[in-house]
Amino acid sequence: MIGYVTLGTNDRDRGAKFYDALCGELGVGRMMENEQVIAWGEPGGGAGIGLTAPHDGNPATVGNGVMVALQANDEAQVRRLYDIALANGGTDEGAPGDRGGGFYAGYFRDPDGNKLNAFVMATPDG
Repeated sequence: MIGYVTLGTNDRDRGAKFYDALCGELGVGRMMENEQVIAWGEPGGGAGIGLTAPHDGNPATVGNGVMVALQANDEAQVRRLYDIALANGGTDEGAPGDRGGGFYAGYFRDPDGNKLNAFVMATPDG
């Protein structure tokens, strides 16, 4: 399965502030940092997220159709993550709400334009 996802940035400090805030709400911090990449998560835990300038030296751009989904604990945390994203330079792509079939999500973009969502799925028994 997925070990980590890496997203490109054109402003490392701005991006780090954004992901420090989001990942802090999810209960994880930076697990790796060097001159090229910052990664958030827990070694041996679920999938992590990394932020880096592109290795080819060209500007970072977003992938059309690419999205990173952050699993929340409940609907309240989905709303908090969405609010944190917007408060830290993110932009709205769809306010938190019921998307049907027990899927509750809020959509946003990071300061570089990468699309993310925060979501929670209802359990089969409720």
